[in-house]
Amino acid sequence: MKPISRFFNLLSNSLESTSVSRQDFLQLTAQGLAAGALTTTFVSCEQNPNTQTSSPTSSGVSSGSVPKLPATSPPADVPADSTKPIELEQIKAKTEQQEGPTPTPLADDQRVGYALVGLGHLTLNQILPAFGACKKSKVVALVSGSPEKMQKVATQYGIKQESCYSYADYDKLRDNKDVQAIYIVLPNGMHAEYTIRGAQAGKHILCEKPMANTVAECQAMIDACKKANRKLMIAYRIQYEPHHRMVREMVQQEKFGKVKSIMANNGQNSDNPKHWRFNKALAGGGSLPDVGLYCLNTIRYLLGEEPTEVVGYVHSTPKDPRFTEVEEQVNWLMKFPSGVQTSCATSYGHHDDKNYKVLADKGWIKMDPAFPYTGLELETSQAEGKENQVIQHKIADKDQFATEMDHFSDCILADKTPYTPGEEGLQDQKIMEAIYQSAREGRPIKLMPVDKKDAFRGSEPEQA
Repeated sequence: MKPISRFFNLLSNSLESTSVSRQDFLQLTAQGLAAGALTTTFVSCEQNPNTQTSSPTSSGVSSGSVPKLPATSPPADVPADSTKPIELEQIKAKTEQQEGPTPTPLADDQRVGYALVGLGHLTLNQILPAFGACKKSKVVALVSGSPEKMQKVATQYGIKQESCYSYADYDKLRDNKDVQAIYIVLPNGMHAEYTIRGAQAGKHILCEKPMANTVAECQAMIDACKKANRKLMIAYRIQYEPHHRMVREMVQQEKFGKVKSIMANNGQNSDNPKHWRFNKALAGGGSLPDVGLYCLNTIRYLLGEEPTEVVGYVHSTPKDPRFTEVEEQVNWLMKFPSGVQTSCATSYGHHDDKNYKVLADKGWIKMDPAFPYTGLELETSQAEGKENQVIQHKIADKDQFATEMDHFSDCILADKTPYTPGEEGLQDQKIMEAIYQSAREGRPIKLMPVDKKDAFRGSEPEQA
């Protein structure tokens, strides 16, 4: 056998019988190519065994021997610490932007299994794809009123037939050991019922916002989960997203001085009067609980304090078939204990616009757009000498649904209180009801004072 063939046979056998790193493999290959260049010398040595060989070549391969394999990795039965990132060799100059650590997902059998309840726009377009970016969460069951759609989704995502349920079979989730958590993605008016039944079935509950239609429903959800000793989290994705977390840090650390006011808007031109969002029994309200809630909840999140007074105004275009039951537009003001005053607006009737601006005494912070699933932009301004310095902060998008689901999974695995528990959703509902009351009665509404900072939030999520 020719030496080059003998070398690659040995390399192949070594790869089959040992664990060789990528770097070791590249070194062996390079040595093999160098050995190929010496084929004539090797052949002449084989034809005449008495021929004397020279000293080792520059490739490090002695002409009379096969190159030695480098030290191999530890045996396969030595457990690896999968919680630590795999370290890769550096390929970029240190002056360039570096890659972050490699992902450290949990093994499949260690992840929290979710049942998704409702297969509408949000579930199909955002939540199901987000499991591909999750490190601690997996989808294992579906609940839907459409058998045909559910079977197609189950096939697409590898969900077992026996883990597909109708709404009538919802309570049977208690017998599915693969399901630890239920993600409720139903019309707002159905949140309370399915949260309470899910908790009674022994499952932790992640519920879409708004939490429910009334304060009483929110409280019943909290009570049911506490009674069942199950965790309840409201899916406020903004509070887990890195752009907004940076803004909160800037505000809390007074990076641009004392905050004086915040202006926020979240509106869109929604159509189809037959959609459940225009049905008051299912939606609870119009633009305020659906998209206006982002302004309200994000401001509370940034400041870490609760408003003491609200003033609200509601308007709907007369004879518009969309707004026979729910409102089109809401504008409202809020006062906070620190002296911050905020102006917010939301609508189902104007062109898509989603932004906010924090005004402080030494600069400003702007998010525009602020509330979409991707493409968020953060900009700040601060005086620098005689000119204002405007900075665009470039932050990579994170899948907001994967981030919030993994936080909930982490809370389940580590037995922690979620950062946005049911109490956070209840507080938003109280404030929204006060805004509606103000609009009806034409006067400011005082709110019960809350002295504690971040009074309703639980364990801080991991840094992105």
